Amino acid sequence: MNAEADPGSLGKGVVIYDFLYCRGGAELLTIALARGLAGVQICVAFRDRDAFPDGSLEGIRLRELSGAPRVNFRAWRTLSGLHLFRRRAAFLGDYDWAVFSGSNAPAAVRHRPAGRNLYYCHTIPRFAYDLYEWYLDALAVWQRPAFRMLARHVRGEYERALARMDRLIANSENVRGRLRDYLGLEADVVNPPCDVSGFRWREAGDHYLSTARLERYKRVDLVVEAFRRMPERTLVIASGGSDEARLRRLADGCDNIRFVGWQSDEQLRDLVGNALATVYVAKDEDFGMSPVESMAAGKPVIGVAEGGMLETVVDGETGVLLSADPSPEALVEAVRGLSPEAARAMRPACEARASQFSVERFLGRMRKIIASTA
Repeated sequence: MNAEADPGSLGKGVVIYDFLYCRGGAELLTIALARGLAGVQICVAFRDRDAFPDGSLEGIRLRELSGAPRVNFRAWRTLSGLHLFRRRAAFLGDYDWAVFSGSNAPAAVRHRPAGRNLYYCHTIPRFAYDLYEWYLDALAVWQRPAFRMLARHVRGEYERALARMDRLIANSENVRGRLRDYLGLEADVVNPPCDVSGFRWREAGDHYLSTARLERYKRVDLVVEAFRRMPERTLVIASGGSDEARLRRLADGCDNIRFVGWQSDEQLRDLVGNALATVYVAKDEDFGMSPVESMAAGKPVIGVAEGGMLETVVDGETGVLLSADPSPEALVEAVRGLSPEAARAMRPACEARASQFSVERFLGRMRKIIASTA
């Protein structure tokens, strides 16, 4: 194999991810891996050129398989991505090692010889596995046959791809459990990186912050409903997603709820650093980068005792964890029960906890795993 652009002793490497459409945790991990292992190329099906306006992709070697799809909705992106990774990624055979990530990108493993093909799993495609019935129930009856076909197709592609991987890596114990329970596969666990050095306590503000992607399984509607009942408390929602229009309608007439959209790195750090606390109640979260960023800034997290949050937030020390499937009433009680004084008192524990998820630790673990994979 060609070993030009050799990043240290690892050889020539590539990171393959679905698409760069927003500044989510999976996207930032992809960038961190490419930067940390100098000379590594990123390959994506397509990207939104407006999603990274602040130079965070500067200096990154990035290869797109296509421009943005004409029809920009999730099912079409999934099918387009699978097609592109199957048909246009023959060049991947030129690399000494490859890290695949996402749900569509693993389909490109067919272009790779055996050996040093690694899959970093943020989560299995949940709409096709553990949340299948949940998504199905939310659809109109006439939409369900197409959804069933899509889920069946994605499951087949995904399972065939993972069978060809030489090593699996999960981002949390929670996701390792899903790989074991739904696919019968074992994985190492390497928590994703958080640029903890970039998040700092700035002051004790009076707003609460939600940075969860606006998708139904993130349960931001629960957060909006809770703050509808607390007009004296300010909620800032700094993200976007397919559920945004519905959430804006739900918050209509509430002057205490502000949607500010996706933010640049500096804007996000400012919002987190000046918050009183962050609120993050995603359903059985895979890992959850936002809570770690919050703790890095010394801000406690009001979350839920499910999934990856059980691996990051320490209840009563770095935040408040509600019971599984919380109600708006429970969230209201938690927000009102966390006084500014109590939030400030959690600062040292928050910062110490976040330091365990640094970029340096992540890169060290990944280097060792790549080097030791035959």
